[in-house]
Amino acid sequence: MPHITLDTDEPGIRGLFGFRPETARPLNELVEVLLRGESTLTRGERELIAAYVSALNHCRYCFSSHAAYAAAQLPEGMELVEQVRADLDGAPIPPKLRALLGIAGAVQRGGREVSEQHVNTARAAGATDLEIHDTVLIAAAFCMYNRYVDGLATVAPDDPALYAARAKRIVADGYLALLAESQGRS
Repeated sequence: MPHITLDTDEPGIRGLFGFRPETARPLNELVEVLLRGESTLTRGERELIAAYVSALNHCRYCFSSHAAYAAAQLPEGMELVEQVRADLDGAPIPPKLRALLGIAGAVQRGGREVSEQHVNTARAAGATDLEIHDTVLIAAAFCMYNRYVDGLATVAPDDPALYAARAKRIVADGYLALLAESQGRS
């Protein structure tokens, strides 16, 4: 049960967006740019970074959501997401993505945990400064989103089908379109 009274039964961050809509737009604009904007990293890879950080933070709602969004955009689907979650070092992913996820994990522990070695490993695997920057920002943003969702004890459904259905809409329309729809401006 959420720590505050929400006037909706929407789960996770969606319920919080309804509670304080004026904060919903900038938070959704940030996630739209980071996870769907122009990038040399695929949308699936960026969603995987968000899901990985959310898993490290034990945020069930954000992990379940972004795992579904990543799975819907990665050829290997949920199997790969779960492999990364369970064993980053053993997961069948390219070295660049592994290095970027290593950076994301360091950010999750604390910003100063990102070392020169992390960055050098990512660069040696072909990561650009923009990819390193965006990985750090995705990880930092998802630490904030995770703490927002869990700090107010929002509801996280157990049914994976609910997250998969939302994933189809996010993949097709993006975060801002669904925000506008939920706020009655579609």
